Amino acid sequence: MPTITMKQDNLNERNLEFVQAPLRTPVFLNSVPKSGTHLIRNIMRMFVPVEQQYHATFIQIPNLRGHAMKAFHPASPMLSWGHLLFSDESVMATRTARRILLVRDPYTWVLARARFFVSENFEAGLEHLKGPQISPEALLNMMIFGIHTKAPPMLDIYQFNAAAWIGTGTVVYQYEEIVRQLKSIDSPEAEAFFAKLLDDCGIEKPADWKQRVLIGSDRKQSATARENLSVDDDRIPAVLPDIQKRLVDVAMPGMRALLGYRD
Repeated sequence: MPTITMKQDNLNERNLEFVQAPLRTPVFLNSVPKSGTHLIRNIMRMFVPVEQQYHATFIQIPNLRGHAMKAFHPASPMLSWGHLLFSDESVMATRTARRILLVRDPYTWVLARARFFVSENFEAGLEHLKGPQISPEALLNMMIFGIHTKAPPMLDIYQFNAAAWIGTGTVVYQYEEIVRQLKSIDSPEAEAFFAKLLDDCGIEKPADWKQRVLIGSDRKQSATARENLSVDDDRIPAVLPDIQKRLVDVAMPGMRALLGYRD
């Protein structure tokens, strides 16, 4: 398994500043890796008692059997999170939980994945990717098509971490929409958006919802936010080049449209 180095946050302490209502049903925040997992997790952590937050691990298929009973047992509801691909085991394990799925535009996901791979926070025997011998174009193509025996293609990730969950009672949210609503947090639209997110998690919107959302969404609290990664690499462009956009469309035809991305 890759080694990921992350800094600690103080959201457990900030959580205690608010009156917390007990969680009534298990909630699982699933996501495509590198799609804003920490953002939605940290926001929701401000609405759930700390003792009902499952901090033991990010839940994934390799560790599912060791954590499913504690994370998803309806008699002791917990808020948990992870990158759980679709399978018979994952469907059975999460059947009692409210499932939220966070996705990201594949075009920007390629860039986010590339930045993470070349950061000092990620160790997986791929240090050579961080050197100048790999061109930025080649690096981006590896993020799209994968690295044989070392990293999966994005098609596999999006098929099993996103597409296969659709239509199963899982509620899908876009990372970009959360960011957009945060930028207009004082608007009625933003209030309605976060009220729906809370309702989908079985949580009633408190009067101080905005303050909680702003604390949870503080990028300084996110270990994997772009500015918090140790990246000494300026090869990765700010916008995915047109040729790589076309390659994404070849690698995953129809995926962006399925997830609600139209441009």
